[in-house]
Order: sequence, then C-alpha cells, then structure tokens
Amino acid sequence: MNEKQNSPFRGNWVFGDKPVKAEAENATTVKFTLPQVAPAFENTLKTFYPIPKHIFDGVADIGKSDKNNAPVGSGPYKFVNYKSGEYYSLEKFDNYFDGKPKLDKVTYRITKDQNAANLALQNGEINLKAIQPAERNKVEKASEVNIITYPENRLSYIAFNQNVAALKSKDLRQAISLTLDRKDLIDAAYGSEEYAKPASSFLTENTKFFTDKVETYNQDLTKAKKLLAKSGYKNSDKLNIIYLNNSKAQESIALYVQEQLKSIGVSLELKPTDPTAMSNITLDRKSDAYSLMLGGYIMGNDPDAYKTLYMSGEPYNYMNYSNPALDKLWNEGAVTADETKRQGIYEQIQTTIADDAVIYPISYDNAVLAIGKQYEGTKEATPQPVTMFRDLSKLYLK
Repeated sequence: MNEKQNSPFRGNWVFGDKPVKAEAENATTVKFTLPQVAPAFENTLKTFYPIPKHIFDGVADIGKSDKNNAPVGSGPYKFVNYKSGEYYSLEKFDNYFDGKPKLDKVTYRITKDQNAANLALQNGEINLKAIQPAERNKVEKASEVNIITYPENRLSYIAFNQNVAALKSKDLRQAISLTLDRKDLIDAAYGSEEYAKPASSFLTENTKFFTDKVETYNQDLTKAKKLLAKSGYKNSDKLNIIYLNNSKAQESIALYVQEQLKSIGVSLELKPTDPTAMSNITLDRKSDAYSLMLGGYIMGNDPDAYKTLYMSGEPYNYMNYSNPALDKLWNEGAVTADETKRQGIYEQIQTTIADDAVIYPISYDNAVLAIGKQYEGTKEATPQPVTMFRDLSKLYLK
C-alpha cells in the first residue's frame, strides 16, 4: 500500500482514495479494515500473498530488489537455488500446513526453445510441461506421458495500441475487427474448438457478471471497407503486430491477421519478439513501437481485477486506452454492495469496451498439460492456470 513501491496492484487496496488498514492481531491472524464497503476486496484476498518483513523491511523498491532471487513463501516447497536462464530448484518443506509433500524435490527448467523442451520431455529429462495444442499429437506419440486438458479461464486477444496515431480512430479498430473471423483464427491457432471457444466479452466466462450480449464484430468485409475509408487510414500509416516468437499459436494468428487485412487494403508488418523484449516494449505506457499486440490473461472471478488492464494510466493497460467515464464506473463497481446495481455497472463496462473496439477478443482457451505416466495424484494436485497445479505436494510416484 506504500505509494513509493509503485505496485501495480495498489489500486485493489485503495477505495475512495483511502487505503485498507492491516493489523496483525497475533502470529496467525491479520485484521483488514476497509474504508467503505467493497465487495471486490474478497477477490483481492484470494490473490494476495504475504512477503516476509524480516527480509524486505526497509527495501526501497521491493519489485526490483535482488532479494526476490531467493524467495521465502509459505507453500509446500522451499527455495534452494536459482541459476539464471536455466532452472529454479526447490525442496520439500516438511512443516507445510497441509501435510508433508510426497515428492522430495521439484526443479523448474527454463527454456525459450519449445522444440528443445519437447525433446527433453520425450527423453524423460523433464516430467511436466504445458504444451501447445498443435503439439499434442506429436508429444503424445513420442513421449511416455498422460495428457490433461482443462478450462484455463484465459482470454486470448488482439490489443490495439492507441499510442499509435492511426489506431486512435475507433473506425479503424472496428474495421480491423470486422475483417477477422474467430472460427478461422481458432482453427489456425489451435486446430479445433476442442482447445478454445470463440470469445465475446473481455471478461472470461467464469467471471462474475460476465455477459455475451456485447458487440462481437462478426466478419463483414463490406462494412470493414466502409469504416476503413471513414477512418482516414492512409497507406503511409505503418502498422505492425507484435507477438511471442516462441508461440506457434501466436505465429499462426499473426499470419492470419496479416493475410486478412490485405483484403481491405491494410498492410501489417509481423514482429515476432523474444518474451523479455516484448514485456519491456509493451509495459512502456508511452510506447508506439507496436500497433497490434497478441496477448492473453487470466484475471480471476471478480471483474474488479480487470481494471488494471483497462483503466486510464494503469500499468497493464497495453491498449493505452483512456475513458474517464469508464474509470468512474470501475471505481463504482468496486464499492457497490447491491448485486443488481453492481451487475448493471459491469455489463455497461463490457458494452462500452466492446463498442469502443479496445481489443478484439479471440478465444477462451483450454490448457493442455503433459505429465509423465509415472506420476499419480493429478486430481488431488488440481490442475490450474499459470502454475499448472495448485498443490504440487499431492503429486507422487507410482
């Protein structure tokens, strides 16, 4: 909650310009006092992780501190060592509150080369990997693994960077949207709707107050060309699309978008980019180095969490979208106790973002995991987004 720390999540702890108060009542209990009723705060607590005071007390910039290289947490495994660009090594924490972990050690290997990682899976050098849908058949045939597929509650989308002069035009953003077809995009990226379903809202379907009653820009090339003419777009307006150079799905999407935009007379340069470089470019809120961006997010079950992506000036507002009236609605939604009124607020937010063509929602994705056949306990470990499993302590060898 310290403003000097520049935390991107501080907004989740401030209501009506007043921060939440936190007090330690004893060794295992923290009391939070809110300045006003705030239903959204319940979701904040679900995504909140305490950090050790004895390590970080007095650190000027926690986010950039070297002390993060030796993390201390409260999970089933404790940090052993980290070799930059190669691996993180963990060992079991016998005093874990939910019982002693069944595996003695866990190592997270780091690689930018998906082919090398798949080969390591095939050779048994690694035992668990999130794989891309297009890789499933090859991985399944070549490796002794079981495949787990589950809803990731993740949105894949195209962001329109409004720092780029041409994309300040809503007409151009809508024209681009109308040029695309979600089914074709999903087929190109994932092969079938087994791994993804067409998206509508910027909220995912598991999110409270989700509605699909929004503008979805079903493909209409005639209308797209009319809006393009109206937008003032010129051939000299150089547009590009930035995406991860290690993602086959994103490469397929980018190629499809490039080809489709040719049909209305828009040129699009492809910019496959290293993950670290892409993060640096897209987190610069003044950047106009990218026009379109392929992205994806998993934000949780309460719509308030999404405001860090769509409120004016927020650190993860990759679209650099600003709408003061909408900012006001975001703030109202966080502190409105009446469920019916709160639903109305978030439905209005969804409608506005769709009408403004802030992003082009592509799909709600499923995750695909490959895990060595020698492991059991996957159900108890609970597959989940980002970390692959909620609790690795429940995995064990047959």
